[in-house]
Amino acid sequence: MASTTGLARRPFGRTGLEVSEVGFGGWGIGKSMWGHTDDASSIKALRRAIELGVTYFDTAAVYGHGHSERLIARVIQETGAAAVIGTKVPPQNMEWPAHVRTRLGHAFSPEWVRFCVERSLRNLRRDSLDLVMFHVWTDAWLKDPMWAETLGAFQTLRDAGKLRSVGVSINSDNPDSALDVVRSGIADGVQVILNLFDQRPLTRLFPLCLEKGVGVVVRCPFDEGGLTGTLTPDTRFAPEDFRSYYFGGSRLEETCRRASALEERLVPRHAETLAQAAIKYCLSVPAVSTVIPGMRTASHVELNVAAADGRYFDPALLDELKSHAWVRDFYK
Repeated sequence: MASTTGLARRPFGRTGLEVSEVGFGGWGIGKSMWGHTDDASSIKALRRAIELGVTYFDTAAVYGHGHSERLIARVIQETGAAAVIGTKVPPQNMEWPAHVRTRLGHAFSPEWVRFCVERSLRNLRRDSLDLVMFHVWTDAWLKDPMWAETLGAFQTLRDAGKLRSVGVSINSDNPDSALDVVRSGIADGVQVILNLFDQRPLTRLFPLCLEKGVGVVVRCPFDEGGLTGTLTPDTRFAPEDFRSYYFGGSRLEETCRRASALEERLVPRHAETLAQAAIKYCLSVPAVSTVIPGMRTASHVELNVAAADGRYFDPALLDELKSHAWVRDFYK
């Protein structure tokens, strides 16, 4: 299915891959931790994304125990779309985020890596995966006695043509926890939180990624909804929706206050909505390859893709927005 828009693509680091500026974040369509999700709506969203030129689809084995992977595979196969897919190997101990004291063998043994990659290949109906990431990461693992074996498992899979590139999904509370793996040249790509609140990757991680030719996938551009402009202090989430905890207590009220200040500064002068401003902010950073907002409906897709219009923020505005940075970790 051909693109009907001019959605721009960017190189994904040194891999030779190109990805659409807006990618499809596949956590929400996995039907876990985001409240009620309807497969029919998810399929319409995926199809609309393909129609509008989205070529990068981000998923993981744990998103609905493979449900997200399988939905993406189904739609890509049905449409015949050319797509770059990034997926993730979950830690075997299911510990998020990774702890520096966790032994690599408890999270990513060579056997576990091989098992998970083969499972994702089946779920995604592919002979080869474009990008496979550690779903959690700590640079402490580079010195673990098992590191050579685990890295060797990835290399063997690459040599067999079962994966093209390897990356890390960086711990939510510390973008600097992957500086060593980027510096080492092992990582072809990283996935990291960047948004108008959490600007920490700009300081050290992104300059290093540019230097080393490492692709960057930005997740959580909306701060799990806090930067969409749709939440109010009275918003309530279903108990099974993880945001009922993420925005628990006084967090939601403070988030709304800070989001309102950003909206006043950016809308409508620099974007039509705060959500579109949030995407534009991420795409204004040269190191960023693609931004992956979660999109569970076709209307979400249309609004998010519309933000990728090439009219991004200049360095002076980016510098001004540093005053809105808000360092906190609501995931804990």
